[in-house]
Amino acid sequence: MGRGRWRFFRHDAGLEAGPPPWLYVVLFVASQLLGQWSIAALQATVMWPANAVLLAAVLQLRRDKAMGVMLGCVLINLASNIVRGDPLLFAVSNVALNLLQVVIAALLARRLCGAALDMRRPLRLFRFAVGAGVPAVAVTTLLAGLIAVLAGRPPLESLGFRMRHLFDMELLAMMIVTPTLLLVARNHRFQKDAQASPAEFVILMGLVAAAALWAFGQNMAPILFVIFPPLILLAFRLSPPWTAGAVILVSVIGAGATVTGHGPVVLTRLAFDPALEGVPSVMRQMNVLHLFLLAVVGTALPITALSTERRRLVARLNVRTEAAVAALKRAERADAAKSRFLAMMSHEMRTPLTGITGYADLLSRRPELDAEGRRQVEAVHQCGEAMLRLIEDLLEVSNGCSALNLKPVDLSTLIEEAVGPAREWATVRGLNFAVTLAPGTEGLVLTDGRRLRQILHHLGSNAVKFTGKGGVRIGVERVGDRLRFAINDTGCGMTEDVLAGIFSLFEQADATTSRAHEGAGVGLALAKNHIDRLGGIVTVESAPYKGTTFTVEIPAQAVAAAPAAETTPLEERRMRVLIVDDHPANRDLLRIMLQAADCETTEACDGREAVDAVAAAAFDLVLMDIRMPVMDGVAATRAIRAMDGPAAGTAILAVTAEAMPEDVARCLTAGMDAHVAKPITQARLYQAMNDAMDAAAVRSDDAQAA
Repeated sequence: MGRGRWRFFRHDAGLEAGPPPWLYVVLFVASQLLGQWSIAALQATVMWPANAVLLAAVLQLRRDKAMGVMLGCVLINLASNIVRGDPLLFAVSNVALNLLQVVIAALLARRLCGAALDMRRPLRLFRFAVGAGVPAVAVTTLLAGLIAVLAGRPPLESLGFRMRHLFDMELLAMMIVTPTLLLVARNHRFQKDAQASPAEFVILMGLVAAAALWAFGQNMAPILFVIFPPLILLAFRLSPPWTAGAVILVSVIGAGATVTGHGPVVLTRLAFDPALEGVPSVMRQMNVLHLFLLAVVGTALPITALSTERRRLVARLNVRTEAAVAALKRAERADAAKSRFLAMMSHEMRTPLTGITGYADLLSRRPELDAEGRRQVEAVHQCGEAMLRLIEDLLEVSNGCSALNLKPVDLSTLIEEAVGPAREWATVRGLNFAVTLAPGTEGLVLTDGRRLRQILHHLGSNAVKFTGKGGVRIGVERVGDRLRFAINDTGCGMTEDVLAGIFSLFEQADATTSRAHEGAGVGLALAKNHIDRLGGIVTVESAPYKGTTFTVEIPAQAVAAAPAAETTPLEERRMRVLIVDDHPANRDLLRIMLQAADCETTEACDGREAVDAVAAAAFDLVLMDIRMPVMDGVAATRAIRAMDGPAAGTAILAVTAEAMPEDVARCLTAGMDAHVAKPITQARLYQAMNDAMDAAAVRSDDAQAA
């Protein structure tokens, strides 16, 4: 009986709360005395709360204390019956039935309502009333009737009425007193549940008491309904223990008035029944009071339980909302910190790479280099480019889904730029590398050139990396408004398990430290991301030792070429260029590249020097770094644009290691005409200079037209 799901006593590990054991005994004695006095003086009993008090003690106290209270209450009950003059059989059977009722109700309550016995939950309150109270009282009532029949008292004619009255008064007490004592024992759980202030509490309790006194203080009209409005309001505003107290207050007023012959219950008309002639009228009318009190309990306690549950859920929702908002703010701060870290690391890594790849590019163009020297310089250049691609890939993965930038691009040129590194690598490894463009694919297409370039670069490089012999073939064909790229290699191929995860970030076919192929596992994941962003699809066909074919389809509508503007080639005009950079090595590198294009150069170490230089002399173009001391490039650009006269229209090209998309947007918003990210080569620099000059010319034409 003490183990499993049919536990009788509470678990010893539970926290003690509620009244001390002696107080339950005092309440039990008071219940016995009240019942004895009511029967002796008024020949009527409204409720029998003694069993309900004992049940609350068993449910709330620990084993040793509960057993002590049970023993004391049993002895008190037996002594009370003997003092009342009951025969020994009835005195003992009454005690046994009372104890049996408590045992059955306790077992069912533990089984149906859980160990916590939290009566503020509406479902548990219902389970206690219907699942524990009704069966326990029904069993003992039937047994009491059977004993009465066997003993020949009371008369069989009135036995049904007396059994119904016994059932009503004991069930009513168990539904009012036991939940009230359990709620009071757990009053610490309801400290924050009440919504009313102390003044409102006094007013609400006063209203309920006044309504009860008014209803039961007159015998003229059945106005019991006036009690419900203040009682319901109180149930919404106060915590369950106080609501239960209000129910008891109404019960005491109603019971006291009824048994003394006052209140609307005594207006009940009774049908003549010879079998009940010996039963006092007030006892027969008591069923109406029981029904009314049952309605009070069934209204007030569920309402206060639901209201408390709602407040508890709202409070929990508020706590979780606050936690979610705090977590969101932490995530936003972490994301901002990550973005700042990525921007800083991008800048700091691109700055030395500018010198490595830039000087390597310059050295590779020197005619006096022998073959071995040229090979070594080219190796340095390739390593720098590989490092740059890895940085750009990681930044692209971390930056997420930036907006598409659809512009007309020359497909042939884009493909050659994208697969150039893979072609060189294939040549070094002795592999064939072929690109075939089907008729109809030449010319301009509308797409995001940066994303398409990275897709082809990663797929081409991946094909070369995993091909030991044979070669790589890239075929391009047009299918309506879409382009289809087929990248086929004769490499090692892939198994089904490897194919399932090839587009996962940082996923590699061989992730061991002894793997034969280099890579960080971001290339294919990044390519798949770009394909998805472009609205395309990619499929893979592969088998071990039979090669692999990646097929990519993306929307890329063919567009007509715009008429070429008549411009003087950069190489045929001497330009005055201002180089603005706080790193001497970078200024030296840019100066050498510009001198190769026959440009006249001037240098500035920070934004302030750049503004002064532009104000003092005319320049065709300013190569502006962004992150500099004294005044950064963005502030310097705004200062130049705010000048009076032709100086405000000077073309400005951002040459910076800040290469994130938001950095490009910030430069253009500040008034720069174009952006090129470090590290740079001569070809990239010259192309960016042309773009900046063209953009400046368009800006000047728009200003004149306005």
